[in-house]
Amino acid sequence: VIRYSSIGDVAQALSIPFYIKKFHPESEIHFLSRADLQDLFSNNKSIDRLWTIDRKMGFSELIKFYKTLNKENFTHIYDAHNNLRSTLARLFISADFKLVRSLERIKRFFLLRLKINLFEKPHSGQRDLLKPLQKWNIPFDYPQSLPTENLMPFTEFETAFLKQKFKLPEKFICIVPTAAYELKRWPLKNWNELIAKNPQMTFVVLAGPNDNFTEVLNINSNVINWTGTTSLRESAFVVSRSLGVIANDTGIMHIAEQMGKPTIALMGPAPFGFPSRKSTTILERNLKCRPCSKHGQGPCVNSNYHECMASISATEVSGLAQKTILKDLASR
Repeated sequence: VIRYSSIGDVAQALSIPFYIKKFHPESEIHFLSRADLQDLFSNNKSIDRLWTIDRKMGFSELIKFYKTLNKENFTHIYDAHNNLRSTLARLFISADFKLVRSLERIKRFFLLRLKINLFEKPHSGQRDLLKPLQKWNIPFDYPQSLPTENLMPFTEFETAFLKQKFKLPEKFICIVPTAAYELKRWPLKNWNELIAKNPQMTFVVLAGPNDNFTEVLNINSNVINWTGTTSLRESAFVVSRSLGVIANDTGIMHIAEQMGKPTIALMGPAPFGFPSRKSTTILERNLKCRPCSKHGQGPCVNSNYHECMASISATEVSGLAQKTILKDLASR
């Protein structure tokens, strides 16, 4: 199985080996991904071997690496990425059966350029990754909640170490105010208003080292801000111990989804990779300008700038959190 990036797409692609093993338990599954994302695969019981490439590898290095992989004598290859690097892998690695996830470029053109949506609705990252397996007689179904041992299991020692390191409160909600592009981010003032509306709840902030939410979000006393201080695996551990997650369209949101955590996904300008499990609730706006770009990079063409995200109110998110993340709080 080949999927190089990004964090969210790779997290969703972890369903692929789980489903292959479910219907073919005798199979030996190898996964090819990017080296900086290997934390996502630690102790995954559905994957027998992980292979990784460095994102800086040149053409000749890739060819040499793929020729080495060819010695494994694979019977099946599923290219779940379908980019130049994965195409080269298919060319240089032999297999009797090769499957490629379609990018449906014509439909993408109609959606992004003409705002005509010919895709199956609703958008679903899980469906797009799992449905092609039907060609290998693997029935399609949405994995409503993979057991965490099939995602990112933590050993007893690791759990004890991380619990001591982070000293997590008993009950808290993870919030993820970051995203790859500015237009995919819910405004910080809305996050602050959400936090202020729920003074009885502790919020743990997860974000990357290049983000800076310290001065803004730390004005709230019920915030634990770990921006830039947790690795990908540590962030996943924090998510696993939380009541639930409120996040922009990010990798952490998809990790929470794969764990079956109650999640509120704030979806803005990007059209693809939407979560699809019942544990995740999508908040979005039906605007004529959406989607504005393939990855959410913009530019924003709405006269009411950033309306797709800015118009989602803190009151709306807070009320939804009460109905989803906090609805069973008394029993937890």
